[in-house]
Amino acid sequence: MTMVPESHQDLLNVPVAALATVGANGYPQVTGLWFLLDDDGLVRLSLNTTRQKVKNLRAHPECTLFILDPGNPYRTLEIRARADIQPDPDYTFATKLGAKYSGADLRQNDRPGESRVVVTLHPVKVTTWG
Repeated sequence: MTMVPESHQDLLNVPVAALATVGANGYPQVTGLWFLLDDDGLVRLSLNTTRQKVKNLRAHPECTLFILDPGNPYRTLEIRARADIQPDPDYTFATKLGAKYSGADLRQNDRPGESRVVVTLHPVKVTTWG
C-alpha cells in the first residue's frame, strides 16, 4: 500500500478534501467532501447512493483525493486511488465519519428511502508538494 509521507500526514485531518472522479462523458467531476483517515490507515468517505460521485466510481473506480493545506495553499497532498464501494445500511461508518465533524448526523442529509455507501480509497500513487 502506498503511504502518505510523515511530512504531510497532518493534512489527513483537515476538514474538506476534493474528490475527482471520471464522469460518463469522460470529463473529471470534482467535489469537496468530508473524509476520514480510518484506523487501518485508509481514507474512507460516506456517500449517498444518489450522488453522481457514486455513479462515477461504480463505472470507473479510479479517482483522486486532493487536499490543500488551509494555512499554505502551496502545500498539497494528492492520493490517486482505486475506490472500493460497500453498503453502509445501518450508518455505522457514516456515524464514525460524523464524529470527526462535531458529531454530525449524516442521516439528516438523506431523504427517506435513500442509502449510504462506504468508499474506501486504495492508494496507487501519493504525491506531495511543499
